[in-house]
Amino acid sequence: MTGKALRLGTRRSKLAMAQSGQVADAVSQVTGRPVELVPITTYGDTSREHLAQIGGTGVFVAALRDALVRGEVDFAVHSLKDLPTTPHDELVLAAVPVREDPRDVMIARDALKLTDLPRGARIGTGSARRMAQLNAYAAGHGLEFETVPIRGNVDTRIGYVTSGELDAVVLAAAGLNRVGRSDEVTDFLSVDTVLPAPGQGALAVECSVRDTELIAALAELDDPFTRAAVTAERSLLAALEAGCTAPVGALADLLTDGPIVKEMRLRGVVGTTDGTTLVQLSTTGPVPETHEAAMALGRELATEMLAQGAAGLMGERAQ
Repeated sequence: MTGKALRLGTRRSKLAMAQSGQVADAVSQVTGRPVELVPITTYGDTSREHLAQIGGTGVFVAALRDALVRGEVDFAVHSLKDLPTTPHDELVLAAVPVREDPRDVMIARDALKLTDLPRGARIGTGSARRMAQLNAYAAGHGLEFETVPIRGNVDTRIGYVTSGELDAVVLAAAGLNRVGRSDEVTDFLSVDTVLPAPGQGALAVECSVRDTELIAALAELDDPFTRAAVTAERSLLAALEAGCTAPVGALADLLTDGPIVKEMRLRGVVGTTDGTTLVQLSTTGPVPETHEAAMALGRELATEMLAQGAAGLMGERAQ
């Protein structure tokens, strides 16, 4: 499969360029072809509104997908958590590479950890999911802090702390790792404290359903365990979205006994942004061998969560 360069569509942000560059190197090794990055500006990059106001899911991927459909790029790399859960008729998720650290992390002034923050501390995050869980954690542990909605790239967000405007910001560990800034993390937030977004830390490599040769090549980058995990998480999200607009966190991880993978555990949380109401459940079962089995795992947990009151949180977003 030698020949002309493959065109990889990517967002323009430093993080997107970094993670797309890593995929480009891997694809080049697999195909023997050079890969050139084609930066594309998305609506989510240019809008200054908060994500909840501009539609959240999909705002960072629509322009990339349009370029793919028009044949302006050969494949595209997204942060998987930005991808809508509904499949695209003309595109295929050709690869989900090995996942980075899915956790959320905190960067705080004076190297503070979450439990060290003074009363009234201001924590910045662009995520209603993080707000809901942080506020619930604070209420349950006698802490008092204020969650502040912020937008912007990694540099901008960390800048709020270095300038003294905020005491801390919460970001995804994976993004900081990919841009080489993980040494600035002051606290890794346990998934028992804050469950990540469905698919967090994973990348999605998409191409046209008609490009069978490229689909076969990209499949070499696919990690079956990561794909099974994020499929279960996104299935949970899709099933909850049907009955709930509240912030959702989900994580599927493998339970191992030494080198032997025993089972997959899927955890889900949904709650009001102020943290006063949280529905958090988990389920454990055999590692899904098929796409349908992974989808079923997510749907089953979502059904339980809806029965436990997640449906009652519908629309209850803090304004």
